[in-house]
Parts: sequence; C-alpha cells; structure tokens
Amino acid sequence: MKTPVIAIFDIGKTNKKLFLFDEDYKIVFERTARFIETKDEDGDTCENLESLRLSVFDSLHEVLRNKQYDIKAINFSTYGASLVYVDENGKPLAPLYNYLKEYPEALKKQFYDSYGGEEKVAVSTASPVLGSLNSGMQFYRVKYEKPELFDKIKYALHLPQYMSSIITGEMHSDITSIGCHTNFWDFEKQDYHEWVYAEGLIDKLPPIFPGDDVMHSTFPSENYLTGVGLHDSSAALIPYIESFKEPFILLSTGTWCISLNPFNNQPLTKAELDKDCLCYLSYQAKPIKASRVFSGFEHEQEVKRIAEYFDTNVSKYKSTKLLLSIIKQYLPKDKLADYFDTLNDGDLKFTDKQLSDFADDEKAYHYLIFTLVFKQYKSTQLVLKNTSVKRIFVDGGFSKNQIFMNLLAMVFPDIEVYAASMAQATAMGAAVAIHKHWNTKPLPTDMIGLKLFVSPVKN
Repeated sequence: MKTPVIAIFDIGKTNKKLFLFDEDYKIVFERTARFIETKDEDGDTCENLESLRLSVFDSLHEVLRNKQYDIKAINFSTYGASLVYVDENGKPLAPLYNYLKEYPEALKKQFYDSYGGEEKVAVSTASPVLGSLNSGMQFYRVKYEKPELFDKIKYALHLPQYMSSIITGEMHSDITSIGCHTNFWDFEKQDYHEWVYAEGLIDKLPPIFPGDDVMHSTFPSENYLTGVGLHDSSAALIPYIESFKEPFILLSTGTWCISLNPFNNQPLTKAELDKDCLCYLSYQAKPIKASRVFSGFEHEQEVKRIAEYFDTNVSKYKSTKLLLSIIKQYLPKDKLADYFDTLNDGDLKFTDKQLSDFADDEKAYHYLIFTLVFKQYKSTQLVLKNTSVKRIFVDGGFSKNQIFMNLLAMVFPDIEVYAASMAQATAMGAAVAIHKHWNTKPLPTDMIGLKLFVSPVKN
C-alpha cells in the first residue's frame, strides 16, 4: 500500500531540497541539489532559474515513478526578496536579480524623496532601508533603468510564487512574501503602499492567494493540490504557531539570528528600524515583529581565526562545554542581564580583540560566545519588551551550542529557554500550512522536540 505524502520543495540560496513528509510529518524521502550560479547582464551572480525549473520537474518525475508514495499535495518554501518577472505565459523575461546586488544611490534618493523620506516609508512598510533586499526597490529599478523590460512584464512574482506557478500555471502573490521587508506593504493601511499605486506597479502584481489554500496542478497532471508557496522565515514559524498557544519568541539561528515574536503587534518605531527590526506577515496576514543580528556569520569567521591562531580544528568547538569559571572572569556583576544593560550595543566586540590576549583557545571561544549572547540579548529585547512572553525557543545551529544556550538561560532568568529540534522547519511549515487539504490525521503533538536550559547560576 502506498504511503500518502506531501512533496515540499525547500529552496535556499545554496541548497535546493525536495522532502516527502508522511501524514505524521516524518521525512520519508529527501533529495538535495546544488546549481552553479549564472550571471546577469551586469556580470553579477544570480540564481539559474532554468536549472531550478528543470530540477523541480525532474524531482517530481522521480518520486512519481516511486511506487512507495502517493503524493497528495505539493508546496514550496524559498528564500525571499527575489522577484521573477514573467510574461502572460508565465515565462521569465529577465534574470532572477540577486538581492545582494548594489543599489544605485541616485535612484534610491529619487524614490525616498518622492514618497516622504526614508523614515516615513520605513515606518509605514516595516522595512529598514536595505537597497536590493527590499524587493519592491528591485521592481522600481526595473521601471526606471529598463523601461522596455518593464513594459513587457505581465506580473512580478516572488520566488515562492514563481515556483508554484510552474506547477499550477496560475500566477499569484502571497502575503508572507509581500510582507517581508519589501517596501510594498503598508502595515498601517493593511494594503499596498501608495507608491505601488502611483508608479503603476499594482497592475503588475498578481492577486493575493491565501497561504493556507490550494490550487490544482497542471504539471505533471491535474491530480495534485498545490500551495501558493511561502517565504522561508514565515514558513519556519508555522509549526510553532500551530503547536504553542502561550506567547513565545522563536529565535531562528543560522547565518542570521532572527528573533520572531508573533505576539508583538506594536507598530515599529524609528529607533527599532534603525536597529534592524522589521515586521513579517504570517500566512494568516498577522504582523510578526522581528529583530536580527549577523551572529552565525560572525561565529563562522571568528572560529576559523581562533582555530588558526591556536592551531586547533574548527570542529572542536561544536562540542565545547560551558566552563562557568571562565565566564565569571568576563562578568563584573552577578547578574548577566544587569551587566549587559549597562552597556551600549557596540561595547562588546570579539572582532576587536587580539587573540594574544587569551591564555588558550577555550578562553577565546568562551569570550566569542559571551559577546554573541550580548548581541543576542540586545536584539531579542527589541521584540520582547512590553509583551507577556514566557518562553524562547531556539532552533538552528546555536541550539546545539551548550555555551550559547546556557548563557541565554542566564541572561533571561525569568523566561524558559528551550533548544528546539525539528527536522527541516521551513519545509515542515509549508506542509503544515495546507494540512487540512491533504492530511487525514490531526496535527501531531510531537513535531517539535524541546530541551529546557536552566541558568547555571542562581539569581
């Protein structure tokens, strides 16, 4: 008898994965691909859309040939801030421009001067000024730098919705993509921002389709219920929102460490935007306040520096245990939060330290994590204050770091701090979003494994 499954394409910048989840949300099949990036007309690297499209078709054919599985539905979770410009047949007209592409200062000035200035636009769209990372700015750039291309565009689709369109033949927008630092969405009006109408972009943005609804596929046949696709950061939160009703923060750790608070609907302030806060929209169109720090990247770079200087292997630090005696050397006060509260955001920087200041690599590594937890505390506080959050769930790389987790429990003594483990959170979120359409069972209660960390010192 065939196993009923949902197929989820989880498309990151580096790895493109296909997962099959059974009705208990266990992964029963996994396939990973990596593609060589191509270049746009300016010579900047960008995603190879054709390779991506063909890979989806090849992968689907492969699992359809497998007699073990009965595919009930298909959905997509992909990185955001990337637009695919298509003609009336859904065929791409331009490269998938990289969201890290340099943005021309003159055009940026023209935009913000036209619509009331950086602060006004940023506050109403919950989008820090990020250049190409604001996908709306990419579209604005096309209008002014490539008017011939702009005229040919039927629709601009965010990447998750483009991926869905190649299966369904239908072109839609999705609120999780529109509502994530795009400059498109006015959080106060709960509608597209005035500039989207004024510039005529509204006619080239397809209708919004609910993230928890489905369409019918046209490829490889009409049998498959297909979701509209979700922005990966919003997708990763879905299993938590469905599993826990008491207020919590999800600290999603990777290259970026993002604190997501679905229970904070206070409007973003100018001060919060200046500190890189933003708002996401959930698949149910609810605002999620978020703050972020670039800690995963810093950790990766600085661990290499420590290993090189002390002639050790970077893998050693994956299992380093907390030595409280070392931490106490860096802590002039008993309470970690009290000490951190006396400091300004930029006061503790590992990158400023000479490694010759440390007696050994363990002391250096402990201090690195100490400074990263300081940054994390400052960042998480931005979305935590004035809310009734009593739990922090940490997923991703730092959830496995014993020093990081223990220090986090120390700095938030009144909040339960958990390491959360879930196989492929973004992919699972895309599956859970359309659960009611494909799954005959109730949502399982054991989707997320939790390990409580208690402060190693008494406060």
